[in-house]
Amino acid sequence: MKNSLRMSISPRSAFALAALAAMGAAQAQTAAQPEPTVAAQQAEVTLEKIVITAKRERRVSKGATNLPLEVKETPQSISTIDQQTLRDFGLSGSNDALRLGTGLTVDEWETNRTSYSARGFDVMLTQVDGLGMANDWGLVVGQQDTYLFEKIELVRGANGLLTGVGNASGTINYTRKRPTNQDGGELIASAGSHGLGRLAIDYNKVLTADGAWAGRLVAAFEDKDSHLRALHDRRGTLYGVVEGQIGSDGVLTLGFSHQNGRQKSPMWGSLTLPYADGTQAEFDVSASTSQDWARWNERSTNVFAEYTHTLSPDWEAKFTYSHNRGRGDTKLFYAYSLTGSLNADNTGLYGWPYRSQSESSSNILDVNLSGHFGAFGRRHDAVVGLSHSRQESFTEVYAITSAPSAVLPAFPYAGDVYAEPVWGDKSVASDGDQKLTRFYAATRLSLTDKLKAIAGLNAISLKRDGTSIYGGGVNLDNETTEKISPYAGLTYELTPDALAYASYSDIFQAQDQRDVNGAFLAPMKGVNAELGVKADWLSRQLLTSFAVFTGTQKGLATEAGFDPVAQETYYAAKDVKSRGFEVEATGRLGADTRLTAGFTSLKLTGPDGKDIYEWVPRRTLKLRADTRVAMLPQLRVGSGVRWQSDVAKIAGAKQDAYAIADAFAAYELSAAATVRLNVNNLFDQKYLRTVQYGAIYGAPRTASISLEYKL
Repeated sequence: MKNSLRMSISPRSAFALAALAAMGAAQAQTAAQPEPTVAAQQAEVTLEKIVITAKRERRVSKGATNLPLEVKETPQSISTIDQQTLRDFGLSGSNDALRLGTGLTVDEWETNRTSYSARGFDVMLTQVDGLGMANDWGLVVGQQDTYLFEKIELVRGANGLLTGVGNASGTINYTRKRPTNQDGGELIASAGSHGLGRLAIDYNKVLTADGAWAGRLVAAFEDKDSHLRALHDRRGTLYGVVEGQIGSDGVLTLGFSHQNGRQKSPMWGSLTLPYADGTQAEFDVSASTSQDWARWNERSTNVFAEYTHTLSPDWEAKFTYSHNRGRGDTKLFYAYSLTGSLNADNTGLYGWPYRSQSESSSNILDVNLSGHFGAFGRRHDAVVGLSHSRQESFTEVYAITSAPSAVLPAFPYAGDVYAEPVWGDKSVASDGDQKLTRFYAATRLSLTDKLKAIAGLNAISLKRDGTSIYGGGVNLDNETTEKISPYAGLTYELTPDALAYASYSDIFQAQDQRDVNGAFLAPMKGVNAELGVKADWLSRQLLTSFAVFTGTQKGLATEAGFDPVAQETYYAAKDVKSRGFEVEATGRLGADTRLTAGFTSLKLTGPDGKDIYEWVPRRTLKLRADTRVAMLPQLRVGSGVRWQSDVAKIAGAKQDAYAIADAFAAYELSAAATVRLNVNNLFDQKYLRTVQYGAIYGAPRTASISLEYKL
């Protein structure tokens, strides 16, 4: 059905304005034909219901401030890993993808649990489309399939305006694929080392003749073994989203995703490498502590709804709801040493079996008003919002009726040296409830043509009841935290291509860790200050940034010892300070050459002023580049290098500085078909991918080949 608009009409709808501007620029792809004459401009113009299409083509991330700013205009460090990079380097799992991020360290110290750190501190916040809750202990279970996302954003520094709770490390934000204005898609089939088999499809469909509604379906299935003994991963992911116009001023988006991950023979815990004399054991990269009966299965489902309503050409209201539900089913085997070291003959390990079933759910509702206002003869931006979230977790563990002797043979042992125990009844291990209500507001003020100021605040009320995710029998007893966090930033345009900035923010984070007496530690306060310069080069094709930062975590839970009776680590609250600088360059060097380079240098000190957290690399370098071969334009080649300085753990493992190189080549067989070859760890470097909690060897050289076909 068609709607008629006269050119003299008051432009209530921002979408209509965007569509008209898009037509004038010959960019609207399904709109009515542009007017060729002045007379025609004065006539009635007939528009189909396609005003949403201009908005689809101009989606804007709200980065670090909840304001729609470009990366250059944001007074904080932001890096982006786009879909083309994920595709080029064959990165289907989120852990491998995040290893490319400037300043981000991925500590994959088990096969199914991972922690990330930035600027020396654990990243406690992972979001999807700007919504999310703090990660328990900073741990992430399983991996996201990156094929669902257009890009991954890394915002470094405190994140008070984004969530209300967190720390001075940063935020990981996954941006989901959304419907577009064109029918079509692609099919990708891959095969490679360790029995890798993968099939992925992405298809977009405009659902109505007027273009007002569109939908997108994304699915991926992956099955593979590993360089680790007996480890097998199988992951299936399905994502669907529809988007359309409600009336003349509303846009409704509805979506769901489901992921089912099944892992056989996972490692729970890491390798013990130190010997009692202080030397370090050396095993094959396939070394694993797991047993063949072990498994770690995780399922997660998300549904979300967004409704955006244009109130005027300058203001819009947005309502967002997200529901997540997860289920876990584990049979695990932990190998540990009472002394923290191996005997000279590689004995000294004991086995501990474990079985559990868990459920978790979270609900997030966010309502905000954003737009522009005029004051003092200038145009300014603002956002104000209110959100409420609730997270529940419940875990039951199985009793052990009978089990083999805990003493294990010399390592490395086989996957059948410890028979599966006889499991008994279930009992509740943890049952927690967390509620977070927050009010947030931010504004960007144009003080002069060149000077802009960003100011904001975040007021939270956090209530926790029950036990933490890892239980322990200590009740949180309706613990309540109420805090207000400020954010302030300045940007100054030095030249049309260069901008200087400064920012300050702080944030609070409740902590699940306990002290030596079993009591939970008080909330931690994170403070972040940053100075930097961002500049465009080569006609705005290359963006460079330089930042000097300082971050302090006050009262941060820090390992203080191990209770051999309870088999638990206890913690003490310490003030930890991070200082350093970051350099990044990203963009194009020409029409056919892309470059990303990022270097981070930092210093971490404890309350005594001495080095702390020695497992965090003090310097990291990330480089990647690709180009089209001039003599053979159908061929694109690229390479990436990740380097980090040496790391160690007191009384644990150590790893010297190392570099890992990856490479790819993509050849266009036709306009629709491309074949791609990926080689990871090109020079077959042997290394430990983390030493934070024990150690695991990184993957040796692997290769895969993919066929991409446009539908």
